[in-house]
Amino acid sequence: MMRLEEPSFAPPPRGFALLNLGFRPFYLLAALLAAASIAIWLAVYSGADWNGTLTPVLWHQHEMVFGFALAVIAGFLLTAGRVWTGLPTPTGLPLALLALHWLAARVLLYTGPAALAAVVDGTFPFVLAAVMARVILGSRNARNYFVIVLLCALGAANVAFHLGHGGWPVKAALYLVLTLVLVMAGRVVPAFTGSALPRVGVVRKPRLDYASVAVSVTAFAADLLDWDARAVAVLALAAAALHGIRQWGWRPLATRGRPILWILHLSHAWFPAGFLLLALSALGLVAPSASIHAFGAGAMGGLIIGMITRTALGHTGRPLVAGRAETLAYVLVHIAAALRVLAALAPGSAYSPLIALSGAAWVAAFLIYFASYAPRLVSPRVDCKPG
Repeated sequence: MMRLEEPSFAPPPRGFALLNLGFRPFYLLAALLAAASIAIWLAVYSGADWNGTLTPVLWHQHEMVFGFALAVIAGFLLTAGRVWTGLPTPTGLPLALLALHWLAARVLLYTGPAALAAVVDGTFPFVLAAVMARVILGSRNARNYFVIVLLCALGAANVAFHLGHGGWPVKAALYLVLTLVLVMAGRVVPAFTGSALPRVGVVRKPRLDYASVAVSVTAFAADLLDWDARAVAVLALAAAALHGIRQWGWRPLATRGRPILWILHLSHAWFPAGFLLLALSALGLVAPSASIHAFGAGAMGGLIIGMITRTALGHTGRPLVAGRAETLAYVLVHIAAALRVLAALAPGSAYSPLIALSGAAWVAAFLIYFASYAPRLVSPRVDCKPG
């Protein structure tokens, strides 16, 4: 008589995998900085002592772009670069040195000396560009050549900041990051939606994508270069309309009930809102900080929390399903963005409470991410695959 064997279940893999792929250390570092920098900023805003080498405002602006956003970009590119090109990106000691380079820049930006901080922080985007150039140019991956150019442009803006040009280079860098986010969102949001919901009829029009990005970049440039207010307003309104039209084709309403998808659509919706606010601020109707935070906290922050959860799940071998912790983090980021934009539009007496509530929501969102994902990102993939 044949004996049926009991099914056996392999134990989860054990070991230390933090340096197995770029997203692992950089996503965790980015989440820590996102929470810590806003917590520090709130404390200083409330009257705590400040001993940094930069003014609190410049430090806050710089670190949200060249610290937080650039860390996420580094983690994403060092991971996606393998998929795009089939060539290896840094792991192990080289990856650790890249992460330590970024971390040293964060410490020196606060402690000084200023000259050393400028060298360490100013070189990081160029080092990352060189790493990505090796795989992108080496594989002749022409579609992504723009990544190298954009990283070098970010490096140039960072150098300009350290040469004493104030907040203008940070705003330019934010617009560069938003350009990268727009391009990547145009690729991944409809692709992910169509893959998960094949029957909803996602529509992607390449010409509309090109037009929306081109008009957006022109509107950003017009704002940076102080063009005539009416020209800035017209360009910004055109960008808002184009982004609204292209996103409608991605069937955002069909993603209800799928947090892993709706976070991307809701975050992208901040682009039309941000461009509308940019048009209003160009005409002197609202404060400029309204559009900056719609773009920075809403669009950039929302897409970042959406992507660092999704890609971390996928690259650790887990199902692409957002649980309670991820969904709470998604909601908190968008509450933070909405309250911060509202603070820019609100009467003076409401400003401080809204800033405090917005900051608290943001800090909580990224602490949730760190607490939930640190055990996953330091451990090997659950499916025992490399990465």
